[in-house]
Amino acid sequence: MRDDPRLPTSSHFWRSPLRGTWFTAVLGLVLLGGISVLFVTGLVSYAAYNPDLSPVNDTTPDKGVLGFYLFDWPAGPSWLYRLSQGVHVTLGVVLVPVLLAKLWSVVPKLFTLPPARSVAHALERVSLLLLVGGALFQFVTGLLNIQLEYVFPGSFYPLHFYGAWVFVSAFVVHAVLRAPMAVRAVRARRRDEAELEAPRPAPPTASRRGALWLVGGGSLLLFVTTVGQSLGGPLRRTALLAPHGGGGPNGFQINKTARYAGITDADTRPDAWRLVLTGPAGTVRLSRAELLRMPQHSSSLPIACVEGWSTADQWWRGVRLRDLAALAGYHGAPPDVLVESLQRHGAFRRAALRGNQVSDPRSLLALYVNGEELSLDHGYPARIIVPAAPGVHNTKWVGRLTFGDL
Repeated sequence: MRDDPRLPTSSHFWRSPLRGTWFTAVLGLVLLGGISVLFVTGLVSYAAYNPDLSPVNDTTPDKGVLGFYLFDWPAGPSWLYRLSQGVHVTLGVVLVPVLLAKLWSVVPKLFTLPPARSVAHALERVSLLLLVGGALFQFVTGLLNIQLEYVFPGSFYPLHFYGAWVFVSAFVVHAVLRAPMAVRAVRARRRDEAELEAPRPAPPTASRRGALWLVGGGSLLLFVTTVGQSLGGPLRRTALLAPHGGGGPNGFQINKTARYAGITDADTRPDAWRLVLTGPAGTVRLSRAELLRMPQHSSSLPIACVEGWSTADQWWRGVRLRDLAALAGYHGAPPDVLVESLQRHGAFRRAALRGNQVSDPRSLLALYVNGEELSLDHGYPARIIVPAAPGVHNTKWVGRLTFGDL
């Protein structure tokens, strides 16, 4: 059965002349560099949420030592999160053709019999199973998330978190074992008749270099149709794969509508809505009219989301968060703050901001944007805008600010 050429367990079943050690090695080295960047930018994205500050910022269960963070997230430069998450998402999309080509190039090895020739070989096969399964899981869930298609069970964040660690662990083992051989194969253009090259190849219709150019062209096409969602400007028109265009209320796009969040006009009427501040001064309640009588400040800041898209810089106007902290009783260095939205259900209806974010003069409780009153979809009657923070931490429909130790 193993030698029946009609079955994938036979080496004679796989006849493409493109498969070979050099071709696979080139793709593997590209993935080695690309996935390493994806891992680092993923850790940076995790740090941007200030996961250690409050449980509301990181609800991943039982993360243990895996839940380490790199550093306290800074409040500048304002484009920091847009850059790091834009690189993470765009590179992930660009690597899809490379990943698929790499899996295609080694698929005969998945059907090799016997499945394990020794304990060491069995461990290598298990690591390959985790590597291939983890790669497909991470890339598929990531692509679905950036398209706002939440068809997977459970929350994307813990799924992507644990999937990343399973995949990266297998990836590191595989890289340690295979990277030196891949480098030697690329340099020497070594042939490996026993494993990857077909013993009876079909007549060639393209060269291996041509196949690599095809893979590179696919990656370039995905780059052109994706990168504009992060860079903005004229390139935004080329971002055909982005879930958000340039339109929307107040002149820029939104991620979550008021209707989706369950916010109604009754929740935000001037006679009903009050901003509640809590701190050493007790509880302070402010209407929107009272907020407008406080000193108003302006900031030019973007909104950058975990899906990789971002707005251009918008002109926000409102009350500085550090002035609200002083009103709550903190007259020195502003403390951390827990922000709560009128939104009753769903992830990120609450977010914790670190003291350095509160103290930044650009951090506002925004009441206006681009010279207009906030629309309901953009967070009327008031929303948070903080430089370099993930979009979900720029909470909309703010109802309460609790200053102090969280």
